[in-house]
Order: sequence, then structure tokens, then C-alpha cells
Amino acid sequence: MNDIRLTPPAQLPEELISEVATECGESVSPDFVPLIESLKTRFGESLDAVLLYGSCLHSACSLDEGIVDLYAIVGDYGTAYPKRYLGLLNAWLPPNVFYIEVMHQGRILRAKYAVLSLSDFERGATIWFHSYIWARFAQPSRLLFVRDSCSQQRIHEAIALSVITFLKSGVPALEDETLNVEDIWTRCLMLTYAAELRAEKETRARHLAQANLAAFVRLTEAAYPLLTSVLEKQEAGYYRCLTDPIKRRKALGRWRLRRWQGRVLSILRLAKATLTFNNSVDYAAWKIERHTGVRVEVTPLLRRHPILWGLKVARQLLRRGVLR
Repeated sequence: MNDIRLTPPAQLPEELISEVATECGESVSPDFVPLIESLKTRFGESLDAVLLYGSCLHSACSLDEGIVDLYAIVGDYGTAYPKRYLGLLNAWLPPNVFYIEVMHQGRILRAKYAVLSLSDFERGATIWFHSYIWARFAQPSRLLFVRDSCSQQRIHEAIALSVITFLKSGVPALEDETLNVEDIWTRCLMLTYAAELRAEKETRARHLAQANLAAFVRLTEAAYPLLTSVLEKQEAGYYRCLTDPIKRRKALGRWRLRRWQGRVLSILRLAKATLTFNNSVDYAAWKIERHTGVRVEVTPLLRRHPILWGLKVARQLLRRGVLR
């Protein structure tokens, strides 16, 4: 069902791998260390890596003011959990999402972390039809912990492949015109936002593109040898989008499928999080209202029966036209 052919890691441009490695290795606040140690304690030898992404990625971000977004990459789900059902849930609909609080120097550090196996992370960067992984990790991230050089290489390659998948999926849906890197990434990010329960306007995508523009320019340039089917390099940092009405119509059709698939998956993941996430119903209600503008009342009955709550949410979103 995916429109992207898997690019073997051996064929990835060395410049792209190098650029990803540089981005992943950028320094971060030492306040992240207690969170990493907490994940090491929880997962032990099964923890292969910890990745940081999202709004708290930059070291200037105060960890006191938000919830850190982390990915815990594990060897396999069977050994990652003491309870078998958690491994089965993670394999059925990855990732599982958990919430932690860690005391550090008199402050509470908060994080939510998603758990993925390394093999699922690799598949999510390349052959998953939905953009859940490759849209997130096409953007800059930080590798806070990695077990060994082999795992590090696989993660760098998966992130590099995310960039390829992101642009090969997004550019064919754009008009046949010449754009700069900021416009290309802004428009492709908007496509991925629409594929999830998100209501961000173009201003949010534009802000991300501007904040990470230097990285996006380098990543696009480094990935270009594998993007010649969708982009043609022009002067002064511009690229022509190589598409036509037929290709664009097919690409937009795939994005319509991703929108429906993504909204269903978002509801299922939020429902599943009620089994793994403390105060998950309240968090999910806040997240839905933040991304869709739809306020969902959380009653004591629905808090006791979160799966029913998830079905009610889906019904409300359908009735209000958020889900189509």
C-alpha cells in the first residue's frame, strides 16, 4: 500500500548519514540525564536507545514548563516488559505510550515516552503507509542514549530514510512549481498534520520549517541524489517539484487514505494509552481539544471505562465533522 520503495541502507548517501549523525549528536540540557536513567532502570538490557524530539528538543527549553517527548527503542517487546499483555499491545499497535515523573534538584521533570522495537522503528521510517514515524523523524531529533555502535548506525540510517520517505511522499502532492526548502517542508508538514488528530494551521508548520530551516536545507541537499524523481535542483537553493496532474491526483488520494487511517489509529492509540498512561483519559481529552478544538467531557463513568470513552470520542468527532 505504500508508495515508497525501500532504499537499502547501503545506498544511502554518506553525506545524508553524516548530517543525521551530526543532528542526533547535538548537545542537550543535562536535565535529560535523570529521565534517561529512569528509562534504563525500567527497561534494563532491553533498552537500545533513547531519542528526543518535539518542543523540548532544544536545550533552551525549560523542562519545568512542559512534558518531554521521548522514544524508548527496545530490542524486542517480549523482553522489554514484565507483563506479557504490554508486549502484545505494543506489537499489535505500536507504540505503547507511558508517562513518568522524576525528581531532580528539587524539581519535577515530566516526560511521556513511546516504546518501539528497533525493527518497528526501521519499518516505520520506510514501509509504513502512515506518516506517524517518518514525519516525526524527518525532523531533527537527538540521540540521548544508544547501547552500541551497531544500534547507533541502524538508528541513523532509519532517520535518514525518514527524510527520503517524507519528501518522496509529500512532494508529489504539491503543484508543479519551483519552491524554496522552507515552502517545500512547510507544505509537506501540513500534509502530515492532516493525517493525524491535529488541527495545526499553516502557521505552525511554517514556524517549524523556519526554526529548523538550516537543518532542512542541509538534509534536503544531502538527500537529493535519491530525490531526483520528485525534485529538480535549481539556483539559489530552490527546487522544482517534478509532478503532473495524474501523479498529483494519485498522491493526494494516498494522503486522503492516510488522513482516514491516521484518525482511526489516533483514536485506537488514545484508547490503548488508557492501559499504560497514568491519568490517560484526562490527558487524551486535553490533547484532543488542543488539536481539534473539540471539548470532550470526562465523566466518572467514562474514567472507569476508558474504552467506552474512546468510542464516545470517536462518535463526537464523526458527528462534528472532525472525522470524515
